[in-house]
Amino acid sequence: MWGIVICLGTAAGWAASRLLAATAQRARPAPVPVVPCAVATGVLWGVVWALKSGGMFPEWWLPIPLAATVFAVPLAVADVLHRRLPDVLTMPAYALAALAVCAAALGGPGPPLVVAAVVGCAAVLAFHLLVCALAPGAVGAGDVKLSGSLGALAAAAGWPTLVVSFGLASLLTSLLAVVALCARVSRWRDGVPHGPGLLVATSVSVSFPGGLPSVGS
Repeated sequence: MWGIVICLGTAAGWAASRLLAATAQRARPAPVPVVPCAVATGVLWGVVWALKSGGMFPEWWLPIPLAATVFAVPLAVADVLHRRLPDVLTMPAYALAALAVCAAALGGPGPPLVVAAVVGCAAVLAFHLLVCALAPGAVGAGDVKLSGSLGALAAAAGWPTLVVSFGLASLLTSLLAVVALCARVSRWRDGVPHGPGLLVATSVSVSFPGGLPSVGS
């Protein structure tokens, strides 16, 4: 039974990401390969469904990791290839995050989950705006736009998850910088993309949210 559910979840992820990647394909100058992105997201959704089936988190939490992973691949690929996070994906991510949080709240803790997400979104967005203003080379405008929606999803899991998520994102970006330096990646001479770190860290954090009684607290 669970095998069928996981397969259906994988297929749904593939279909959703194919649509998103096709949208990003038209986002000049940051096109992404549609089929590889769709396949990778289908695999991610299959993993998320497997984690839920294995009891890693309750069913009501499922919309959160699904929302985090559906945009992750096309956005990360666009940032890696073009150092750009297209508005055509970063802006709809807020609506998707809101729907995911509301759906999880209805099945779980209720309004406290929504409040935590809203506060987390505002706090993360304000922090990245401040960093962008004080050190423009540290993060780009696309990173700022993306951060709020990811902050909402991470904060829904609780403040420890939010802190760990964005700390992990900085660590991943630093590791990427080391790899780029060793590999002499010429396209990143002005700095490595921060979007992949943000996306991977948030996806991992909300897929392994820890003690769910504290979710939304």
